[in-house]
Amino acid sequence: MRLETPPNTGHVRIELEGEDALHLLHPKALLAFQGNPRHREDRFMDLSGMYRKRKLIRSLLRGPAHLVLGMPPNCMLEAADIPGDSNLLFDFRHVLFYTDGMAMRSRVQTFKNAWITREWVRMRFTGPGRIGLLSSGSIATLQLDPEVPLYVEAGSLVAYPEDANIKLSVYGNQLATQHMNVQWEMTGTGPILMQTGFRDGHLEDQLHKDSIVRRTLRELLPFGGVYIR
Repeated sequence: MRLETPPNTGHVRIELEGEDALHLLHPKALLAFQGNPRHREDRFMDLSGMYRKRKLIRSLLRGPAHLVLGMPPNCMLEAADIPGDSNLLFDFRHVLFYTDGMAMRSRVQTFKNAWITREWVRMRFTGPGRIGLLSSGSIATLQLDPEVPLYVEAGSLVAYPEDANIKLSVYGNQLATQHMNVQWEMTGTGPILMQTGFRDGHLEDQLHKDSIVRRTLRELLPFGGVYIR
Protein backbone atom coordinates (compact mmCIF):
# COMPACT_ATOMS: atom_id res chain seq x y z
CA MET A 1 0.00 0.00 0.00
CA ARG A 2 1.29 3.42 -0.97
CA LEU A 3 -0.10 6.61 0.52
CA GLU A 4 0.39 10.09 -0.95
CA THR A 5 -0.68 13.26 0.83
CA PRO A 6 -0.38 16.25 -1.51
CA PRO A 7 0.13 19.41 0.59
CA ASN A 8 -2.77 21.82 1.05
CA THR A 9 -5.18 19.83 -1.12
CA GLY A 10 -7.61 18.41 1.44
CA HIS A 11 -7.32 14.85 0.16
CA VAL A 12 -5.03 11.81 0.11
CA ARG A 13 -4.33 9.23 -2.56
CA ILE A 14 -3.89 5.55 -1.75
CA GLU A 15 -2.69 2.85 -4.12
CA LEU A 16 -3.58 -0.72 -3.18
CA GLU A 17 -1.31 -3.21 -4.90
CA GLY A 18 -1.99 -6.87 -5.59
CA GLU A 19 -3.62 -8.42 -2.55
CA ASP A 20 -3.56 -5.25 -0.42
CA ALA A 21 -6.81 -4.53 1.42
CA LEU A 22 -7.98 -2.03 4.00
CA HIS A 23 -11.05 -1.37 6.13
CA LEU A 24 -12.36 2.18 5.70
CA LEU A 25 -14.33 3.31 8.76
CA HIS A 26 -15.74 6.43 7.08
CA PRO A 27 -17.01 5.20 3.69
CA LYS A 28 -18.29 8.67 2.75
CA ALA A 29 -14.68 9.89 2.77
CA LEU A 30 -14.10 7.80 -0.37
CA LEU A 31 -14.34 10.35 -3.20
CA ALA A 32 -13.01 8.19 -6.04
CA PHE A 33 -12.27 4.51 -6.60
CA GLN A 34 -10.47 3.13 -9.65
CA GLY A 35 -10.46 -0.63 -9.78
CA ASN A 36 -12.70 -3.66 -10.01
CA PRO A 37 -16.17 -2.65 -8.67
CA ARG A 38 -16.38 -5.99 -6.88
CA HIS A 39 -13.35 -5.00 -4.79
CA ARG A 40 -15.51 -2.81 -2.58
CA GLU A 41 -17.53 -4.68 0.01
CA ASP A 42 -19.50 -2.76 2.65
CA ARG A 43 -20.15 -4.51 5.95
CA PHE A 44 -21.96 -3.80 9.18
CA MET A 45 -19.74 -2.81 12.09
CA ASP A 46 -19.86 -4.75 15.31
CA LEU A 47 -21.68 -3.20 18.26
CA SER A 48 -18.59 -1.58 19.78
CA GLY A 49 -17.71 -0.02 16.44
CA MET A 50 -21.23 1.31 16.02
CA TYR A 51 -21.04 2.89 19.46
CA ARG A 52 -17.56 4.37 19.10
CA LYS A 53 -17.89 5.71 15.56
CA ARG A 54 -21.63 6.40 15.58
CA LYS A 55 -21.55 4.53 12.26
CA LEU A 56 -23.26 1.41 10.95
CA ILE A 57 -21.15 0.65 7.89
CA ARG A 58 -17.46 0.16 7.11
CA SER A 59 -15.97 -0.62 3.70
CA LEU A 60 -13.49 -3.36 2.81
CA LEU A 61 -11.47 -2.21 -0.21
CA ARG A 62 -9.18 -4.58 -2.10
CA GLY A 63 -6.45 -3.99 -4.65
CA PRO A 64 -5.30 -3.45 -7.18
CA ALA A 65 -7.03 -0.09 -6.95
CA HIS A 66 -6.50 3.64 -6.60
CA LEU A 67 -8.42 5.59 -3.96
CA VAL A 68 -8.95 9.28 -3.28
CA LEU A 69 -10.07 10.08 0.27
CA GLY A 70 -11.37 13.49 1.32
CA MET A 71 -10.13 15.00 4.57
CA PRO A 72 -12.08 17.10 7.10
CA PRO A 73 -11.02 20.78 7.17
CA ASN A 74 -7.66 21.42 8.88
CA CYS A 75 -6.96 17.69 9.26
CA MET A 76 -4.07 15.55 8.08
CA LEU A 77 -3.78 11.80 7.53
CA GLU A 78 -0.77 9.79 8.61
CA ALA A 79 -0.26 6.04 8.42
CA ALA A 80 1.32 4.42 11.49
CA ASP A 81 2.93 0.96 11.42
CA ILE A 82 1.57 -1.27 14.20
CA PRO A 83 3.70 -4.25 15.27
CA GLY A 84 2.27 -7.56 16.36
CA ASP A 85 3.00 -6.94 20.04
CA SER A 86 1.51 -3.44 20.19
CA ASN A 87 -0.59 -2.60 23.26
CA LEU A 88 -1.58 0.92 22.20
CA LEU A 89 -5.12 2.05 22.99
CA PHE A 90 -6.50 4.42 20.36
CA ASP A 91 -9.05 7.18 20.47
CA PHE A 92 -11.32 5.64 17.84
CA ARG A 93 -12.35 9.04 16.52
CA HIS A 94 -8.91 9.45 14.95
CA VAL A 95 -8.93 6.14 13.07
CA LEU A 96 -9.86 6.42 9.39
CA PHE A 97 -8.71 3.00 8.18
CA TYR A 98 -6.69 -0.08 9.10
CA THR A 99 -5.20 -2.75 6.86
CA ASP A 100 -6.81 -6.14 6.50
CA GLY A 101 -5.42 -8.83 8.76
CA MET A 102 -5.15 -6.63 11.83
CA ALA A 103 -7.19 -7.45 14.91
CA MET A 104 -9.38 -4.71 16.39
CA ARG A 105 -10.62 -5.28 19.93
CA SER A 106 -12.50 -3.19 22.48
CA ARG A 107 -10.64 -2.80 25.77
CA VAL A 108 -12.50 -1.78 28.92
CA GLN A 109 -10.33 0.61 30.93
CA THR A 110 -9.81 0.58 34.65
CA PHE A 111 -12.20 2.71 36.66
CA LYS A 112 -9.43 5.23 37.43
CA ASN A 113 -8.38 5.63 33.80
CA ALA A 114 -11.98 5.75 32.63
CA TRP A 115 -12.74 8.53 35.12
CA ILE A 116 -9.71 10.52 33.92
CA THR A 117 -10.15 9.94 30.18
CA ARG A 118 -13.98 9.99 30.34
CA GLU A 119 -14.03 6.89 28.17
CA TRP A 120 -14.85 3.39 29.37
CA VAL A 121 -13.73 1.73 26.16
CA ARG A 122 -10.77 2.30 23.88
CA MET A 123 -9.73 0.33 20.82
CA ARG A 124 -6.63 -1.84 20.63
CA PHE A 125 -5.22 -2.79 17.24
CA THR A 126 -2.88 -5.77 16.96
CA GLY A 127 -0.62 -5.90 13.93
CA PRO A 128 1.39 -6.27 11.99
CA GLY A 129 -0.28 -3.72 9.78
CA ARG A 130 -0.89 -0.04 9.18
CA ILE A 131 -3.49 2.29 10.59
CA GLY A 132 -4.56 5.63 9.07
CA LEU A 133 -4.91 8.40 11.66
CA LEU A 134 -6.73 11.69 11.24
CA SER A 135 -5.11 14.46 13.22
CA SER A 136 -4.80 18.18 13.67
CA GLY A 137 -1.20 18.70 12.61
CA SER A 138 1.23 15.83 12.26
CA ILE A 139 1.54 12.80 14.55
CA ALA A 140 4.46 12.86 17.00
CA THR A 141 5.77 9.85 18.92
CA LEU A 142 7.10 10.28 22.47
CA GLN A 143 8.46 7.62 24.81
CA LEU A 144 7.15 7.16 28.34
CA ASP A 145 9.53 6.76 31.28
CA PRO A 146 8.74 4.68 34.39
CA GLU A 147 10.08 7.40 36.72
CA VAL A 148 10.03 10.76 34.93
CA PRO A 149 6.45 11.88 34.22
CA LEU A 150 5.37 13.11 30.82
CA TYR A 151 2.73 15.86 30.82
CA VAL A 152 0.49 15.83 27.77
CA GLU A 153 -2.47 18.02 26.91
CA ALA A 154 -5.48 15.73 27.03
CA GLY A 155 -6.92 16.90 23.71
CA SER A 156 -3.67 16.13 21.88
CA LEU A 157 -3.34 12.48 22.84
CA VAL A 158 -4.26 9.95 20.14
CA ALA A 159 -2.94 6.67 21.60
CA TYR A 160 -1.11 5.40 24.67
CA PRO A 161 0.00 2.02 26.12
CA GLU A 162 -2.71 0.03 27.85
CA ASP A 163 -0.62 -0.33 31.01
CA ALA A 164 0.35 3.36 31.26
CA ASN A 165 -0.19 5.08 34.60
CA ILE A 166 -2.37 8.17 34.13
CA LYS A 167 -3.15 11.03 36.49
CA LEU A 168 -4.88 14.37 36.10
CA SER A 169 -2.30 17.01 36.88
CA VAL A 170 -0.87 20.46 36.27
CA TYR A 171 2.74 21.53 36.44
CA GLY A 172 4.80 24.68 36.74
CA ASN A 173 4.24 27.57 39.12
CA GLN A 174 0.88 28.87 40.31
CA LEU A 175 0.43 31.22 37.36
CA ALA A 176 1.16 28.41 34.91
CA THR A 177 -1.38 26.09 36.52
CA GLN A 178 -4.07 28.77 36.31
CA HIS A 179 -3.67 29.18 32.54
CA MET A 180 -3.20 25.58 31.47
CA ASN A 181 -5.45 23.19 29.58
CA VAL A 182 -6.20 19.79 31.10
CA GLN A 183 -2.99 17.76 31.39
CA TRP A 184 -2.43 14.04 31.82
CA GLU A 185 0.58 13.03 33.85
CA MET A 186 1.80 9.74 32.38
CA THR A 187 4.47 7.25 33.36
CA GLY A 188 5.24 3.77 32.08
CA THR A 189 7.01 2.23 29.13
CA GLY A 190 6.39 2.38 25.42
CA PRO A 191 5.33 5.12 23.01
CA ILE A 192 2.45 7.54 22.94
CA LEU A 193 1.05 9.14 19.79
CA MET A 194 -0.09 12.75 19.88
CA GLN A 195 -1.38 15.27 17.37
CA THR A 196 0.70 18.42 17.19
CA GLY A 197 -1.78 20.90 15.76
CA PHE A 198 -1.99 24.01 17.93
CA ARG A 199 -5.08 26.18 18.15
CA ASP A 200 -5.27 29.32 20.25
CA GLY A 201 -8.18 31.57 19.36
CA HIS A 202 -6.69 34.51 21.21
CA LEU A 203 -3.35 34.15 19.43
CA GLU A 204 -5.06 33.81 16.06
CA ASP A 205 -7.00 37.02 16.71
CA GLN A 206 -3.80 38.82 17.63
CA LEU A 207 -2.04 37.62 14.50
CA HIS A 208 -5.00 38.53 12.33
CA LYS A 209 -5.28 42.01 13.79
CA ASP A 210 -1.55 42.50 13.43
CA SER A 211 -1.71 41.54 9.77
CA ILE A 212 -4.51 44.03 9.14
CA VAL A 213 -2.52 46.83 10.80
CA ARG A 214 0.57 45.98 8.80
CA ARG A 215 -1.35 45.88 5.53
CA THR A 216 -2.96 49.24 6.30
CA LEU A 217 0.37 50.87 7.16
CA ARG A 218 2.00 49.46 4.06
CA GLU A 219 -0.70 51.08 1.93
CA LEU A 220 -0.88 54.46 3.72
CA LEU A 221 2.74 55.28 4.53
CA PRO A 222 5.25 56.36 1.89
CA PHE A 223 7.47 53.40 1.04
CA GLY A 224 5.41 51.32 3.48
CA GLY A 225 5.84 48.27 1.33
CA VAL A 226 9.60 48.57 1.69
CA TYR A 227 9.97 49.21 5.40
CA ILE A 228 7.00 47.25 6.80
CA ARG A 229 7.09 43.52 6.21
